Amino acid sequence: MNHGQQSGEAKHEDDPALTEFLASLMDYTPTIPDDLVEHYLAKSGFQCPDVRLIRLVAVATQKFVADVASDALQHCKARPAPVVKDKKQQKDKRLILTMEDLSKALREYGVNVKHPEYFADSPSTGIDPATREE
Repeated sequence: MNHGQQSGEAKHEDDPALTEFLASLMDYTPTIPDDLVEHYLAKSGFQCPDVRLIRLVAVATQKFVADVASDALQHCKARPAPVVKDKKQQKDKRLILTMEDLSKALREYGVNVKHPEYFADSPSTGIDPATREE
């Protein structure tokens, strides 16, 4: 069993690309701060003192968010544009990202988004919180 661990360590030391990549993580400042990644890793029960691993998770998260945003943009562009009669508004080609676009993009990655109830749709709307039965 020790032999397997030693060969795994030797494999890590022998791979110059991996060693260089891990060293580059020490110099890299990811978009997602280390403290934020550490917080969510700790919240899920994972503790790791190695900054390189925390930055690796940050880079993977950044890539995931960028991919979802890109896919949501494609869904937004594929949506039919509303008919506009005003010429000033026709020149304004800004895209509006909707929850529907984001939900479709996330669904491709296996994340199902449930839209929250609107406050007015709640059965307890307008009832005094002190007298409400739950």
